[in-house]
Amino acid sequence: MRILGISGSLNPASSNTALLQLIARAVAPPDDMTLAAPIDDIPHFSPERDTEPVPPGVSALRAAIGAVDVVVIATPEYAGGMPGSLKNALDWLVGSGDLYGKSVVILSAAPSQERGAGARDWVERTVGMQGARVCDSFTVAVPRGGSDDELPARAEHVLTRLLEVVTTGPCAGVA
Repeated sequence: MRILGISGSLNPASSNTALLQLIARAVAPPDDMTLAAPIDDIPHFSPERDTEPVPPGVSALRAAIGAVDVVVIATPEYAGGMPGSLKNALDWLVGSGDLYGKSVVILSAAPSQERGAGARDWVERTVGMQGARVCDSFTVAVPRGGSDDELPARAEHVLTRLLEVVTTGPCAGVA
């Protein structure tokens, strides 16, 4: 199974980005996971701009999504929703249909289990409107000031859950 991780954060030190990096390192053959280029190179979306040739950041994101079976989106929560930069990147995928029929897992690395639900809900609705199949959506608690061993352990758990939902769970046989 080929998996693409997309971080909704522009912060290189983001716990969402770090979680995706650790998950990608933990994936074992025959499965494979790559990370999409940071979304801060994607220009503001407007429908009249969505003509060939599209901007390089958009082209790279579309190609990356087209090459995988499953997309994992890790998003922080800002003001109760997903970051504007992530929404912008997802807007560039509406007309192209790249997410149509894709299996998507949405997660949010947040300081507590109770956080991130607003951002995940926005992402779920956005990708669902684009025809993606949301296989799972959950928050990964990453307490501030935790030990260096906590995040890798959480990444292993997330990878196990991810592989389970796409092989034997709600999206089995789709990816």
